[in-house]
Amino acid sequence: MKKPIKLHYLAITAIIFLLYNLQVTTADLSSDAEALLQFASTVPHVRKLNWNSTIPICTSWVGITCNDEGTRVIAIHLPGHGLFGQIPPNSIGKLDALRILSLRSNFLNGSLPSDIPSIPTLQFLYLQNNNFTGDIPTPLSVKLSILDLSFNSFSGNLPQTLNNLTRLTSLNLQYNFFSGPVPKLNLTRLRLLNVSHNSLNGSIPSSLQKFPVSSFSGNSFLCGTPLSECSYLTPQYSPSLPVRPKKHNKKLRIGAILGIAVGGFLLLILLAIFLFCFLKKKDRDSVSELTIKAVPPGKNEKSDDFGSGVQAAEKNKLVFFEGSSYNFDLEDLLRASAEVLGKGSYGTTYKAILDEGTTVVVKRVREVGVAKKEFDQHMEFVGRIGRHPNIVPLCAYYFSKDEKLLVYEYMITGSLSAVLHGYRGLGRTPLDWETRVKISLGAAKGISHIHTEGGARFTHGNIKASNILLTTDFNGCVSDLGLAPLMNFPPTKPRYIGYYAPEVLESRKLTQESDVYSFGVLLLELLTGKPPLPSSGHDEVVDLPRWVRSVVREEWTAEVFDEELMRYPHVEEEMVQMLQIGLACVTKVPDMRPSMDDVVKMIVDLRSSDSSEHRASSDDNRSKGSNVQTP
Repeated sequence: MKKPIKLHYLAITAIIFLLYNLQVTTADLSSDAEALLQFASTVPHVRKLNWNSTIPICTSWVGITCNDEGTRVIAIHLPGHGLFGQIPPNSIGKLDALRILSLRSNFLNGSLPSDIPSIPTLQFLYLQNNNFTGDIPTPLSVKLSILDLSFNSFSGNLPQTLNNLTRLTSLNLQYNFFSGPVPKLNLTRLRLLNVSHNSLNGSIPSSLQKFPVSSFSGNSFLCGTPLSECSYLTPQYSPSLPVRPKKHNKKLRIGAILGIAVGGFLLLILLAIFLFCFLKKKDRDSVSELTIKAVPPGKNEKSDDFGSGVQAAEKNKLVFFEGSSYNFDLEDLLRASAEVLGKGSYGTTYKAILDEGTTVVVKRVREVGVAKKEFDQHMEFVGRIGRHPNIVPLCAYYFSKDEKLLVYEYMITGSLSAVLHGYRGLGRTPLDWETRVKISLGAAKGISHIHTEGGARFTHGNIKASNILLTTDFNGCVSDLGLAPLMNFPPTKPRYIGYYAPEVLESRKLTQESDVYSFGVLLLELLTGKPPLPSSGHDEVVDLPRWVRSVVREEWTAEVFDEELMRYPHVEEEMVQMLQIGLACVTKVPDMRPSMDDVVKMIVDLRSSDSSEHRASSDDNRSKGSNVQTP
């Protein structure tokens, strides 16, 4: 009888344990909901919040994201929601599982409650474009990765406790009223720093002198690299004694005061009429600004931004492809901080960082020669055939009369062109042979997939090193898929034509055979280390295929290869075989070129013929070549 009783007790204990855990979980989510309702009831808001206890918090509350288990709130996104007033303590600060808080571009004011930035799980805090005042509250969560308090009215000294944020990658404090010295920050992960347009003084610490001038400009009493040199004669600025206008001993007469008041009132009426007329005209044009923000003019404008031609009537018509995991809208995208990555054949490419730290690439496409219906159909087709591990995913697109935007996943390693032809000085890690073969095989597979799935007439049309992007493990991926058929004509500027087949320059018609030619030039570029582009200060294009043929014809084959490859003597036979593949691809007669499917097979065969002994030797040589790790 003892055994059944024991089992009975175990069962009861298990049930009690489960009920306790369920109660704790419910209590946690309930406390999160209670804290959010406290915030919503205290902070007025222009845009309606549907927060109430009758609907599920994790799936229905606007701006709220829960964890996968649906037990805790981990993110709040309420940018531009018209929130105004002060944030009450013991509201958001009670969400002790919160990772992301975005309240940017609102009208919040007063002091920031200290229980918010000290939430132990907080990683991303976006409070820019509000009117917060007072000091930066401490302590700060040591897990913070991005801290953006820019375009507010914070004051006081920058706290030394910023040094505790060892995971911090981005610190934006520009356009506030911070004073005192810049603290010496030894944060190895910090990649973006901006303390410009404050009242900081003293010399810039040596640990921060690597950041550009724009990180510190607008601080009149700040000196040292990268600003002007510090002078011992420079008067010290005292933040404790702010400069104030002198008071007049004589009081203004009542008549003068009334005159000033009436004049000011009339001026405001005229200004209101002017703004009304201006906004009416802007509405007729149905064109919105790049971003909606409650910031004084001149603080945050950008030049040549993507989205300057986005139509107001289509403000949120960002079309996502099936399977995309992103959940931002066009307004979020246009609000993102943008950085120009480059200007290519078909438009300008930007790196855009959204609130939650998500990074995407936006291509602003020019010279599109098709109407919206055709564009939509083509994009649907491109989205379908672009699902391949060696093709950079196209996530979304936007089309209007004046603006065409394409949104891609961001590849942190960059392009083959940047890695191959970037800095070649002391300390550079060479692009070894194994990696070059891996990149070429990945790119070949991507192009082969495009030709196979797209049909006999579908081409990429713009194969070049800058359009081969690299994953973190250096796998080659093809970008700009499907753009060539949308353009009015292939680019013919000298900086672009080095990859084009001879027949394309004559007929301006792109074919799969011309794609093979472009890939052949890419292979020769990988082998020689020479770009088929104009050299600095010259317009002539390097005819890479002709140069390689001339060297091989003179039996100087070894002279062809990149010097950085000559440290791997045991793979010379492989390099010669790859050279033969490249030369086969750049044959002048289009019908004599191999298909991309055949090219993939040839590179795979080249890999399989390599002996393990040669590969081990190559690896040994590679490890001896540099003590710097591959990025």
